[in-house]
Amino acid sequence: MGENGSNGRCRIVLTGGPGGGKTTAADLFRREIGERVVVVPEAATLLFSGGFPRVSGELAGGAAQRAIYHVQRNLEDVQSMRFPDRILLCDRGTADGAAYWPTASPTFFEAMGTTEQAELARYDAVIFLESAAVGGSSIEGGNPERIETNDEAVALDRKLYALWSKHERFVVVPHNPSFFKKITHGLAAIEALVAELHAELVEAGSVARSP
Repeated sequence: MGENGSNGRCRIVLTGGPGGGKTTAADLFRREIGERVVVVPEAATLLFSGGFPRVSGELAGGAAQRAIYHVQRNLEDVQSMRFPDRILLCDRGTADGAAYWPTASPTFFEAMGTTEQAELARYDAVIFLESAAVGGSSIEGGNPERIETNDEAVALDRKLYALWSKHERFVVVPHNPSFFKKITHGLAAIEALVAELHAELVEAGSVARSP
């Protein structure tokens, strides 16, 4: 188990390119087994929907990613302290910003004062929901903060895959023309990981056994 297992606070990341269904999967899963998990909402959506300007340009883009990174870290910490016995289900992780970082020098991780390895180690498992754009489907949906074209979504999906696939506990939920089948696959993957991590916490004595 990753570094979070030592204090009983496990984290599972839901990530992938825009239009992957991760927010829907997180919400549905919370409804199914909310007593064992707590959802950490996507920091970028919170910021942009709250009025944080979303503008182009290297300096502005870098400032936005810095804000998202720090909000994400603190959201995770707050939820972890509020619910110490639950597994955190994170709608994106702190390393996602590397795919959105506007320049290669300095790198995202250098700019944040951290390393890729340290950010990956924050999480015990990663579920990667492939963007619908990879299969040629439209990613238009109910999120007004999603502004990427399909081509941009595919490029982001590939960058995120290259980043998160380095994690030792990495699960891919591929695109499926049937959103229902894809979400069903995703929910099954989340449930299996939650059960696995919960069992490890019980064995380590970090949480009580279920009645």
